[in-house]
Amino acid sequence: MLADLALATVMVALTVTIHFFGLLGLLRLLRARGSRFRAHESIAGQGALILFVVFGIFAIHTVEIWLYAAAYSAVGAAPDFETALYYSTVTFASLGQGDVTLAHEWRLFGAIEAANGVILFAWSTAFLLAVMARLRTLEHDWLEPGS
Repeated sequence: MLADLALATVMVALTVTIHFFGLLGLLRLLRARGSRFRAHESIAGQGALILFVVFGIFAIHTVEIWLYAAAYSAVGAAPDFETALYYSTVTFASLGQGDVTLAHEWRLFGAIEAANGVILFAWSTAFLLAVMARLRTLEHDWLEPGS
């Protein structure tokens, strides 16, 4: 039990750090290159910028999921990397299909990954909503013709 708690602590610290710097990197890219999208001039520009942010967030989550999969493989919690990656993906996304389970001694590690995934997805959602609010895409003005 101590081994999975120690590994879970390291993984949470690592993924939270990756997430922080990943979102910070996206923010810096938005500030540096945001004018290329001309988001302030058109709906298409706003859409392109939002897609850029969504794909960036997806890339950050992909790195985090793959790191968990590598950890499962490294400790022998999954029979092969493909199984580890599948388990990590459904666990991180908090679906937890149940068709793949970990050995008893690593179940707590898997549960902590699920909690970590929920928190990081929430953080990403908040970031995306902040970007959209900054673009003012949630205001009704652009929905009304002639505005």
